[in-house]
Amino acid sequence: MRKILHTAAALALAAAAATTMGTTGAQAADGPWDGCPYGAVCIYPQDSDTSRPPTDIFWSYGAHNLRNQVGRHWVLNNQSGGAHAHLCTGSNGTGCGEDIPAETGVYADLTPINSITLDRP
Repeated sequence: MRKILHTAAALALAAAAATTMGTTGAQAADGPWDGCPYGAVCIYPQDSDTSRPPTDIFWSYGAHNLRNQVGRHWVLNNQSGGAHAHLCTGSNGTGCGEDIPAETGVYADLTPINSITLDRP
C-alpha cells in the first residue's frame, strides 16, 4: 500500500510540474504582460514601474494621438506576429522615430511625443 501511495504522489508531483511549466510558457508567449493585455500596446503612469495599471491601452493598428503624457513612461508592445509600435513627435503618426518591436518595452520620455502608431507586420 505504501508503494502505491508513493507512486501516486510521484505521478501527481510530475503532472503538477509539467502543468506549471506549460502554463508559464504559454503566458509568456500569448498572455498579459505586467497588466498589458495580449495584443495591445500600453503606456504606464509617469515615473512608475509596470506594477501599476496602464494609463493607456491601444488595440487597433494605425495612429493614436496622445494627450497629457509628459516625462518618462514605460511603453510595452504586447502585440504578436512581428507587429511594431512607433513613438512619433507629430500628431496622427507623423515624425515617427523610436521603433518598439513586438514583445518589447521601452522607458521613454514622452514629453516630445504626440502620437503612437501600431503597425502591422
